[in-house]
Amino acid sequence: MSTEKNPYKLLGIPEDSILEDIKAAYRKIARRLHPDVNQNNEAAQTQFQEISNAHELLTNSSRKAAFDLSLRSKKPDDDYFFTFQTLLSKQTIFPLAEPQVVYLLAEIHPDPRASEIKQRESNLNLTLVLDQSNSMSGARIERVKVAAHQIIDSLTENDIISVVVFNDRAEIIIPATRVTDKPALKAKVSLMTASGGTEIYQGLSAGINQTRQYLGPKLVNHLILLTDGHTFGDQDQCIQLATKAALDGIGISAMGLGHDWNDKFLDELASKTGGSSSFISSIGAVVKFMNEHVRNLSNVFAERMILSVATDSDTQLESAFKLSPHPQPLSHEGGNIVLGGLPNNRPISVLLQFQAPPQMPEGQRHFLRLVVSGEILANTNSQLYMVRDPLFEISKDISIKQDPPTAILDALSKLTLYRLQERAQDALANGDVNEATRRLENLATRLLEMGKKELAEQALSEAKRVNVTHHLSTAGRMTLKYQTRHLLSDETPLESET
Repeated sequence: MSTEKNPYKLLGIPEDSILEDIKAAYRKIARRLHPDVNQNNEAAQTQFQEISNAHELLTNSSRKAAFDLSLRSKKPDDDYFFTFQTLLSKQTIFPLAEPQVVYLLAEIHPDPRASEIKQRESNLNLTLVLDQSNSMSGARIERVKVAAHQIIDSLTENDIISVVVFNDRAEIIIPATRVTDKPALKAKVSLMTASGGTEIYQGLSAGINQTRQYLGPKLVNHLILLTDGHTFGDQDQCIQLATKAALDGIGISAMGLGHDWNDKFLDELASKTGGSSSFISSIGAVVKFMNEHVRNLSNVFAERMILSVATDSDTQLESAFKLSPHPQPLSHEGGNIVLGGLPNNRPISVLLQFQAPPQMPEGQRHFLRLVVSGEILANTNSQLYMVRDPLFEISKDISIKQDPPTAILDALSKLTLYRLQERAQDALANGDVNEATRRLENLATRLLEMGKKELAEQALSEAKRVNVTHHLSTAGRMTLKYQTRHLLSDETPLESET
């Protein structure tokens, strides 16, 4: 499978298109993506360059002839693929005097044959960055050692492991190496001792440098950060590191143990790279949780998945939320959304919320152009991409009846629960105790209707606490946040999240 992007697919035209059709297709897309009208959307600028290259190739007779010949001579192959589907909350939009919200569900599915691949193709370039500050002393650090030992045992000689520990400084106890001498590697982990403060930047920087030692296109290049405390004064530096790591195709998953850590910071850290942030509530769940996460990395079908969302100049992308495989708010700045890995047995599902402009004239139009790309690890030429350019109908016909698709209604219903606990926190931050209490009580009612009795009781307990103390308990806030987030997934929750 060629890694060169097919110019016909980029322009959305058949491979037998004549010159006039090629030029017309280019002009239509270029008007929407041109940097003069889309100055603040990096995705639009990237896509504009791609369609410009496609137009240049197809309007050059000799280059077009050579490309067409290569298409005709190319033999069908058995390369694996992924599929890309989009679903709109409404296909027909009634024009209003004010902007209106429209949702789009994007789903990327692995090849149906992916689960039958006998040889594990997703070899790991894995770095563990482990907190060994004073607060990790005792049972916590001992359980982390057990988890690291079991992770090493689960790896093969084709995998790469590095381990960095940190407090107020970082130490590389296992430099990046292939997993050939497991007893020696585990012996080094056993020497971990807890002391000092917590500076995540030190560990993260050293860890990313170790991951870069073996950085490769056929590997799952991933870093797992585990901490039980707050880092002080270096959050911005950590976010900058994550942003640069994402450009290299390095994913970061962040795990918080206990209740005394900055969940918003770890969320942002992970979302920059397509990783996930997770809450491990009990010491006893550390081993199971970390091992499960590494097993998921080992079952990746495609890596470095990116969703490029180029909105038209009058349309705004307001939010992006990954529903599957690991529910997570996504960084959508610039329109380039890093999704991380595509499992071999589950889709990546993303819910996009965008704002359509007011006073739209009747007729058909596009609002945003989507390009998904990724690297299929089992293929010789791993790069694959797909383009979708959803078409909307703008109509003043009030007789048109349309119900939002069930998949979007279900996602929005569950996302509302997650948003309720967020808005309760926002209300408290603004000093509005009554509003925070009302939202938590509403959350409890909704959870009870879903049959989530234990979580509903937690929400009601926090509502009573807020009404009296004007504060959420740390444990209650974390539980509500991560368990309502987990409702967006159809996975069975791990013990650490219950």
